[in-house]
Amino acid sequence: MTENKRPQRPIWIAGPCAVECEEQLFLTAQQLVEEVQRRALWLDYFRAGVWKPRSHPNSFRGVGEAALPWLSEIQSKYNIPVCVEALTPKHIELCEQYGIHTVWIGARTGVNPVEVQKLADTVRHKPFTIIVKNPLVADLALWIGNIERFLQADCRMVMAVHRGFPDNKEKVFRNAPCWEIPVDLKLRYPDMPILCDPSHLCGHVRYIPQMAQIALSYGFNGLMTECHCSPDNALSDAQQQLTPIQWADMTQHLKKPTNTPDGKLVGQRSLLENVDNQLSQLLWQRMQIIDEIANIKKENHLPVVQPQQWQKVVERYHLPGQDEPYTLFIDQFLNLLHQASIQRQQNNNTLNE
Repeated sequence: MTENKRPQRPIWIAGPCAVECEEQLFLTAQQLVEEVQRRALWLDYFRAGVWKPRSHPNSFRGVGEAALPWLSEIQSKYNIPVCVEALTPKHIELCEQYGIHTVWIGARTGVNPVEVQKLADTVRHKPFTIIVKNPLVADLALWIGNIERFLQADCRMVMAVHRGFPDNKEKVFRNAPCWEIPVDLKLRYPDMPILCDPSHLCGHVRYIPQMAQIALSYGFNGLMTECHCSPDNALSDAQQQLTPIQWADMTQHLKKPTNTPDGKLVGQRSLLENVDNQLSQLLWQRMQIIDEIANIKKENHLPVVQPQQWQKVVERYHLPGQDEPYTLFIDQFLNLLHQASIQRQQNNNTLNE
């Protein structure tokens, strides 16, 4: 049942951090739809928090089940799927009763595999779209584990959302971007839509357009953005919610990278592929030579590590005209190559004893 095919255009998800009342919810939806129609944009999902897992007990925690009939009406009126955060199996069952079949798994829930598994079991073989946000901890394996639970549940679609990771060393954004983690996830799941949540990542509207563009430039498949009809009066996350007009302005001006390369890029990629093939063959050939050297050293009782000889290798890789970033890369590469060569020689000596 799972349909994890990347769309040809970005996926836009927008809506308020939390449902505060019926008027606020409908006004936000109406303004978003008006901007979409006026500017020939699109909105794939209308998001809204119903049950809010707040850090402080006195913080606004949402209106709960009362919001579901309102969201169901918005979904029907504007023909746009709505999505909410589900924290428990009961939440999913309630969403299903009101015809809501898209839910997201929040960062706090994501740190508990037991609870995530319960949610996955609840949607098993059902036509749900599941949006899996990264967990609070910067742990790619944990994020992948959460995603796999829903992939194995055979629901309709699974998407991932990067919202950054809490880090007390981060001084500008609400969360540290740690781009290498979602990029690694994208490489492992090339057909799964991966979106960015610039609202939670930035923590303030002033940074959201810049962060949104960075995400799209990295190849993310869309954005999940908080949007409120009156952010100054919002009961939660006021500083990071765009107005519908601000959202439309940003969306209209974002540069969407295309997946269709031009002729020059195709040519350069062909050259790169040829170089990579040669590098792979040469590195393997190098390791085979290392095996022969290990045997010769063993027969002649020579030490595995020979610093003077290795220094000659280093000098061969450092050539005039190389810029500093490349020199740093070569140093890191040679260090790894040397360690692998030593380990291979030690292993060969052990196996041949």
